[in-house]
Amino acid sequence: MIKIIIAGFNGSMGQKAVKLVNDTKDFQLVAVYSPVVTDLQPASYDLADEVQVFNDLTNIKTDADVWIDFSTPKAVFENTKFALGHQIRPVVGTSGLSDQQVEDLKAYAKDQHMAGLIVPNFGISAVLLMKFAKEAAQYFPEAEIIEMHHADKIDAPSGTALSTAKQISEAREPQAADNAKFEETLPGARGGNYKGIRIHSVRLPGYVAHEQVLFGSEGEALTIRQDSFIRDSFMKGVEVAVKNVGKLSELVVGLENVLS
Repeated sequence: MIKIIIAGFNGSMGQKAVKLVNDTKDFQLVAVYSPVVTDLQPASYDLADEVQVFNDLTNIKTDADVWIDFSTPKAVFENTKFALGHQIRPVVGTSGLSDQQVEDLKAYAKDQHMAGLIVPNFGISAVLLMKFAKEAAQYFPEAEIIEMHHADKIDAPSGTALSTAKQISEAREPQAADNAKFEETLPGARGGNYKGIRIHSVRLPGYVAHEQVLFGSEGEALTIRQDSFIRDSFMKGVEVAVKNVGKLSELVVGLENVLS
């Protein structure tokens, strides 16, 4: 039995995670956490009586094995550090961690002799998109990314888009910082710039999570696209991550690290 605490349990993804844990035979929900709730009675959230409800990180005391994090970009670093420091393996689905924060968490995990998983995207299609994009970058070094998410997503670009850009950058020859042959008549029109890879973020009602990677070369182009139409589609990846995070020996980034 894997004992689990969920941070951000009251959000849309957190609620999906609660249902997943309750519906999975080998999972047990022992605690939930959100700093914005005031009522600490589990019955108020349709949780079992034995589930502890916390709204203060410093008050959390639990024997959980795994910490699932679907909190906020501002909270995720301290949440993950807390989990590692209390010997709870984190499975982090919250985006917004900077490269430096990830490196700091990796170092802290090593000091604590702990492991965990930071997942830019739990969708299997998104993991495959990143894999295919990294392979294509060897042959099509010029690339741009368009990511489209629901209107309530508060960070931009998405963690998936940044992770895709990093993998493309690793697979191709070093590029110039940017193409200086254009002039933006409207600042920001060319999107964000990650090592010469332009990232464009769309936030609109009706979307869930979608990404396109556009590669261009002389006389031809290649587009790789993935679409997640419902949030439930991410739960298979969460289940895989929780079941396999115990096999890791360090804090790593990417669901591909636990896919067989």
